[in-house]
Amino acid sequence: MIENRRFSLGGAEVRQAGSLRMAIERAVGPGALRWYVTAARHNELVVEATIDTTAASAPRETPAGPGELPFRAGKTAVLSIIPTGVGCSIGGYAGDAAPATSLLAATADYLVTNPNAVNASDFISLESNVLYTEGLCIDLLAKGEIELYVPFSNRVGLIVERSEPAALDAVFNVVNTVRAVHGVDIVDCVVTPRPIGTRCIKNPSGSFVGTLDHPEVLFDACRRLIDAGANAIAVTSHIQDLPPDDYVQHFAGVGGAPNPMGGVEAVLSHLIVDRFRVPAAHAPLLNQKELDLLDHVVDARAGGEMSSVSGLACVLIGLRRAPQIARTPRLRAIDVLNVNNLLAVVAPASCLGGIPVLCAVDRGIPVIAVTANETILSVDRTALNIADAVIEAQSYAEAAGLLLALRCGISPDSITRPLETKRHRRSLIMAVEEPRIGRRAAR
Repeated sequence: MIENRRFSLGGAEVRQAGSLRMAIERAVGPGALRWYVTAARHNELVVEATIDTTAASAPRETPAGPGELPFRAGKTAVLSIIPTGVGCSIGGYAGDAAPATSLLAATADYLVTNPNAVNASDFISLESNVLYTEGLCIDLLAKGEIELYVPFSNRVGLIVERSEPAALDAVFNVVNTVRAVHGVDIVDCVVTPRPIGTRCIKNPSGSFVGTLDHPEVLFDACRRLIDAGANAIAVTSHIQDLPPDDYVQHFAGVGGAPNPMGGVEAVLSHLIVDRFRVPAAHAPLLNQKELDLLDHVVDARAGGEMSSVSGLACVLIGLRRAPQIARTPRLRAIDVLNVNNLLAVVAPASCLGGIPVLCAVDRGIPVIAVTANETILSVDRTALNIADAVIEAQSYAEAAGLLLALRCGISPDSITRPLETKRHRRSLIMAVEEPRIGRRAAR
């Protein structure tokens, strides 16, 4: 059963646990698929979490402790987080973070990011060194629990929720197009015998999450596809309980209205990764078009979704080379990297309370917070008391410059002004004594 819960933590709990991340994980407990801080005020943290109460995860390749993963020399990676369901002004729509993602990717050997940063239904912009990485995989990477294996290609299996024939026709036209045009290896497609029941839920914070009525339908289909040879899972389904007013505001780009579908898509893909240890991603079976829109030319950031029949194409293309996280006998990888390769983590400045950022703080990995990427939250470096570990950048262009500085071994402090003057002890004493000497001479 999937449950969405809220937790409240005080400062004493954080101090006792030793770090903010560890305190949250103690409070949330086992079975958490995802969590993030939604408010930080008056010595209190509010955390919203999605829990799988019947979790029976596959065995994990977990090291004995921090630093146990090997150093994969010679490769640098940047982790760019575009949280879903919180109204990111850059990346909260339909692949509109792709230009920023491509820019950041130019600063490192690999750019690791979550699918919604580049997904745009029929449109996807994915540089060859961008690793299309599901959110739970990113969390496990940041915790140091897994490595990312960059494959030559994946064998993609597709789960299609039971639907009317016209919708299935649209989906299979997409399937055949990405096979013919992009060369995606789709080993099998399973149409579920019953609905999955994917439902949208709005949290008290205003962010969106979700639940599934029948996760067993999803799991049965996953097993069939894996038995058929799939090592990546795409899912396309109808999302129920979408609030029409919120969705209209989202398409109009009003007030940072979050995409209501993003949160439940993350819950579904997290479930698959947690149970089966393969990359996964979800897409709406048919994009919502029958909305009471004042202007049918929608906000530019949402154009990819509005101009596509289904959301599926970008997911199938992205999963073609999505990194694997399980080292199986049949794994064939071009490269491998882990948390030791991370040059920095980049995230919106008002949404720093997620697992990747807090793990980076614990490990001393630089965090670059982009203030231009606004969200509906106000969880910044000051609210979390992590200002010393976070570098603020006004834009993704500035973040790219900071990443280049870090890669070149240049301290960001040295390229900003004012530049602090360091003094040895005697110089400090003389700076105090010289005015006194001057006053004595004047007498």
